[in-house]
Amino acid sequence: MVPSSHAAEKQMPAEPGPDPELKSWRCLVFYLCFYGFMVQLRPGESFITPYLLGPDKNFTREQVTNEITPVLSYSYLAVLVPVFLLTDYLRYTPVLVLQSLSYVSVWLLLWLGRSVLHMQLMELFYSVTMAARIAYSSYIFSLVRPARYQRMAGHSRAATLLGVFTSSVLGQLLVSAGGVSFSTLNYVSLGLLAFSLVLALFLKRPRRSLFFNRDAPVCRGAAPSELGRMNADAGPGRAPRGAWRDWTLVRMLRELGRNVRSPQLRLWSLWWVFNSAAYYLVVYYVHILWNVVHPTTDSTSVYNGGADAASTLLGAITSFSAGFVKIHWALWAKLVIAGVTALQAMLVFLMYSTSNIWLCYLAFVLFRGAYQFLVPIATFQIASSLSKELCALVFGVNTFLATVLKTIITLIVSDKRGLGLPVHSQFLVYFVYFLVLFGVYLLGAMLVALQHFQASRRAPPPPELRSPAEEKAMQVLSEQDSGLSSLQPEALPLASQEQNQQPEAKA
Repeated sequence: MVPSSHAAEKQMPAEPGPDPELKSWRCLVFYLCFYGFMVQLRPGESFITPYLLGPDKNFTREQVTNEITPVLSYSYLAVLVPVFLLTDYLRYTPVLVLQSLSYVSVWLLLWLGRSVLHMQLMELFYSVTMAARIAYSSYIFSLVRPARYQRMAGHSRAATLLGVFTSSVLGQLLVSAGGVSFSTLNYVSLGLLAFSLVLALFLKRPRRSLFFNRDAPVCRGAAPSELGRMNADAGPGRAPRGAWRDWTLVRMLRELGRNVRSPQLRLWSLWWVFNSAAYYLVVYYVHILWNVVHPTTDSTSVYNGGADAASTLLGAITSFSAGFVKIHWALWAKLVIAGVTALQAMLVFLMYSTSNIWLCYLAFVLFRGAYQFLVPIATFQIASSLSKELCALVFGVNTFLATVLKTIITLIVSDKRGLGLPVHSQFLVYFVYFLVLFGVYLLGAMLVALQHFQASRRAPPPPELRSPAEEKAMQVLSEQDSGLSSLQPEALPLASQEQNQQPEAKA
């Protein structure tokens, strides 16, 4: 029986349409990356220091160096942990809105503020924006499946770097080519940040997060994670023994304590703490140093934006190239770190000693590129042996410890209640700091090389290399030896057989 045309149409498979999940994911990626790009468009940021020291605000260099800038380290230490916890508890989006509001507050205070207290309050709001960056970087992990983590993280980081680069180039072009004043540049930044605030209001709020909000995905059969393995003893349908803050963090810290025994995790975490503390101090104070090296009232001759753009571009290139470095990190890690730290020390000394602003710019660009080269290597070495939750906890602890160290150095070196050193002397202190780190890493690399040499000497020697004729002769001798040894066991049964036959003959 031949089916009718209507029935045949029913039996034909429907043409596959566009995957709605894939389309939604692409829209989400585009919107998040667009927001990450727009929130970095702050063309006036590279020129905040000359703006504060110029006729618009007329602060002294000592006020900016020893009273205003140190507040950034103190306030960042104060808000880091609360913002980190609120980011997860409130599920990211409210913290991103808070970040945008803080950016707007920073530029409003730059515009309207007149006193040192106003500028210190500006540094407080800026520290909130720095602490809230964790919300943007971890926002992705709660929105997409694990298979898309790497792609999404790459897209979001590329958008951020592109935004920083575009912002620096735009600011430099407006100042140098357009003759725009620093105050007008801040108005432009305020308008762009207000637009990014509107974008943040429409970001999709996820239903789960890494630590606080996990019940729904686990009940729906989500992929097991570190927290899932820790809670494996709690049967289905049974309430946990206590609140999350009472026991989950304790278990994660215990698990972290067991992982700290890994030499590579310990090495790169210590590098993260000690190197990043000094790195960010150099970044905070280098704009003041540029003003000391090249004091000028002509805004068109200030190229801070160009230096920031070049350092961002070089940092992106070195970060990308670090992924292609394939060496035995357990053996060579300390030597590589020692080499990069020695380069950083020399560049900081060049910034301290030179009176040429272009050499100072170049030294900063290379200094930033050297640091960015090791960041992805350290990230991979730390994250390779940890779960997603433990990885977030390790980076959080490392950042907190680096912030504590940075705050201590600021209190001793920069704050007027401590030594209150001028910016030039501070860079001499940073040079000595990197020099000490280089000595420690070099000593560690030498110890690793010595241990490797001793282990290789204790190892059995490799077989001697012989010519083909010698190999053939040795093979013939071994075959003859094996033939002789095979004859010896057969003689023993014959001898015993003769001894057994002798009694029978006597009988």
